[in-house]
Amino acid sequence: MLWVTVYDTIYAMVDREDDLTIGVRSTAILFGDSDRHVIAALQAMTLLALYLVGGIMHMGPWFYGGLVAGGLFFLRQLWLIRARDEAACFQAFLNNNYVGMSVFLGIAFNYLFAG
Repeated sequence: MLWVTVYDTIYAMVDREDDLTIGVRSTAILFGDSDRHVIAALQAMTLLALYLVGGIMHMGPWFYGGLVAGGLFFLRQLWLIRARDEAACFQAFLNNNYVGMSVFLGIAFNYLFAG
């Protein structure tokens, strides 16, 4: 749910003005000027939750490497949304595919190459 809120808020930043005009309530509107800070906090909590689950599941370095890569993609998203430009926010939203791919590959490689 943390990560879903992240990418949904980034997507809502794309059409914030339209939402305000027609009265749609979104997390981008709810978070207001703190949207970028809330997104950063949610991204950190997402990575922390995955890290903790990885420990419970006894994951290895491949998994944690995938989390590091996902964290780098999260940093890229924060850079893209810094000015709240609609096109850049949409690009950041699409970038979440790479976060998911990184975590998935970390899990897959953990099971493929764990000794």
